[in-house]
Amino acid sequence: MKNTYFNLIDQSYYFPQDGFDLNDNNLTFNGVSIKYLIEKYGTPFRLMYLPKIGDQIKKARNLFNRAIKSHDYNGSYNFCYCTKTSHFHHIVSTALKQKVNLETSSAFDIDLIEKLYERGELKKDIMIIHNGYKTDEYITKILRLQEKGFTNSTIILDSITEIERIEKLLNGRTIEIGIRMAIDEEPQSSYYTSRLGIRSNELINLYQKKLKGNKAFKLKMLHFFVDSGIKDTIYYWGEFNKAIKLYCKLQKICPTMDSFDLGGGFPIRNHLGFKYDYEYMINEIVKNIKETCTAEGVPDPNIVTEFGKYTVGEAGATIFKVIEQKQQNDQERWYIVDNSLMNTIPDAWSINEKFILLPINKWGNEAVRANIGGISCDHSDYYNSEDFNQQIMLPEYKNSDKEPLYLGFFHTGAYQDAISGYGGLKHCLIPAPKHVIVDRDKKGNYVDYVYRNEQTVEDMMDILGYE
Repeated sequence: MKNTYFNLIDQSYYFPQDGFDLNDNNLTFNGVSIKYLIEKYGTPFRLMYLPKIGDQIKKARNLFNRAIKSHDYNGSYNFCYCTKTSHFHHIVSTALKQKVNLETSSAFDIDLIEKLYERGELKKDIMIIHNGYKTDEYITKILRLQEKGFTNSTIILDSITEIERIEKLLNGRTIEIGIRMAIDEEPQSSYYTSRLGIRSNELINLYQKKLKGNKAFKLKMLHFFVDSGIKDTIYYWGEFNKAIKLYCKLQKICPTMDSFDLGGGFPIRNHLGFKYDYEYMINEIVKNIKETCTAEGVPDPNIVTEFGKYTVGEAGATIFKVIEQKQQNDQERWYIVDNSLMNTIPDAWSINEKFILLPINKWGNEAVRANIGGISCDHSDYYNSEDFNQQIMLPEYKNSDKEPLYLGFFHTGAYQDAISGYGGLKHCLIPAPKHVIVDRDKKGNYVDYVYRNEQTVEDMMDILGYE
């Protein structure tokens, strides 16, 4: 019997599943025909399906509000979108339609917020959390924003030295601040304590010596962030419990403290067998905060989350065409795609991030082992590790086939453009692919358009100084 690609997926996972289905033996993504987009726009292209952003925000918000009600929790829940995940206007604007708050991480983020206000897309009462290292330019712009009436703006101290630098620029005003707690890193990390934040054993002393009675600052928030994200592990719960206990200690001596910022995001699906119980994790988070605060006799804090990758990651995809099949030896088959993988999905190259890899067509062909190579001259421009015993299995494709094989890397909506540098110089001067947006109109119909076409040679020559 022919072992087709469809049979392999059907026997290995539940399929179809959320976001993925087949129509006439071709893959659809959230109901969108990828084959239609390929025929209309060609390949390669970056795809963003905007309605998924709202779906993710609603899911998290509903689960937190349900847990708050279940545990008779007295604090509020506040969803912040991390702009660094994707700064594009169509992304941030879509998130803002769901009444999210924002988290910034550098000076130019403030200019972005001012632009959004000028366009009428946010109001001055929006909650803004200012993370990242505070350069003088960043501090100046934050204070400028507050002078314009953005008073629900909190600067998170990342370093003790930031206190004096901020205070010099205040001119007698009082601002709201939070403190980021430095966590102990996971055992396999190359260092013990995060470089970000202030050591937990210094925070009480810092408040008493530098902040208590200082009219320049009003301490409102403890910021807790685990880089590996919110996971049901001994490590995560250990750091979480240390943070909430520290919050209680601070709140007892600082009555203005009323918020706990749960930094670090939820994971997103990076393979078809992905399992994560969001409802359980959110319920446990709210339950543990409630129980600890009750035991310590302090009020339930307002909960703030900073979700970036979770918000936009699953909205994105990157679509390629296989331009050549190369059999390099008896065991190794290569599918060469029409762009560079290092340029378009840099996470896969730099930190071995995994994405959902699926063919767009030829699901009825036999499943074979393959490696995927980009068209740059770099040895590292490849992708060859998946869930099938660390192998990639794809439909068989021959150079003589009339129809090309098309491949998609899915859930690539977070960080890829920021890391690779959108529209800038690419490795081997391979152009950035076109950027296609899919949305729904008021009647629920799909609407697709090109946000930006593929980079031209003139674009690159101008950057390089040849124009």
